[in-house]
Amino acid sequence: MQTGAVPQPALERMVEPTGHPLVVGVVPGQDPLVVRTAAAWARAVGAPHLHLAYVDVTRYVVQEYPDGSVAHMSIRPAGADDAWRRTRDELRAHAAEHLTGQDVVWRVHYLAGRPDRALTHLARAVDASAFVVGSGSGRLRELVDGSIALRLAHHQHRPVLTVPLRVVDWKDPRAPWQR
Repeated sequence: MQTGAVPQPALERMVEPTGHPLVVGVVPGQDPLVVRTAAAWARAVGAPHLHLAYVDVTRYVVQEYPDGSVAHMSIRPAGADDAWRRTRDELRAHAAEHLTGQDVVWRVHYLAGRPDRALTHLARAVDASAFVVGSGSGRLRELVDGSIALRLAHHQHRPVLTVPLRVVDWKDPRAPWQR
């Protein structure tokens, strides 16, 4: 590979699914189908852990740690800076509600910054074999910025399993942002 070249997907970079964790993108209020699908895949491939990760775009990374966690700060000037803890606790409660009895070990990570980069950092840190994310809303912002699944697929080498959360009838002539 030439100096400065971006590493490309290749057989030698593939992470064997068996025995490696999965990174699961989560958001508050998300359909439990995403975490339950991730749990099913984890059991199927013998993944030892699910790393459920929420990325707060209103915060920035101060320091990245070897375990994939980060120290973060709000991009908003001064003021109460503990709202993130409520979101983290809500995500933990949601995970506990929907993963109890699913025979998987899981952990919630509260990350910051750009979602695709934060999830990739976590995946490298935990040596994940793949990502599991929910399909997007089809909103205009997502169409302009690109979905997290698409950005992950274009900027790193691990497979991305996208869980459909909303489908549209093939006969519907409207564009996704018109729904």
